[in-house]
Order: sequence, then structure tokens, then C-alpha cells
Amino acid sequence: MLKRLRAIVLATREFVAPSYHPERHYMRGPGPACARRQSQAFFG
Repeated sequence: MLKRLRAIVLATREFVAPSYHPERHYMRGPGPACARRQSQAFFG
């Protein structure tokens, strides 16, 4: 009974305030190391 109540509370909390924030995991593009590698390959 307690296990089921805990699952319901956790599911409700996740619905109201999700713990996953996609903006924390979103890559905005290649970083400076990638740009350095490309410029070295291009200019030799």
C-alpha cells in the first residue's frame, strides 16, 4: 500500500514539476575545438 502511494506521489510530482530540463542538454552548435580543427584542415 505504501509503495503504491509513493509511486502516485512521485508521478504527480513529475507531472507538476518535471525533473528533465531539455535546455540543460541542448547543444547549441560546434565548439571552439571543432572550429580549430576545421580551420587547420582547410588551411593546412
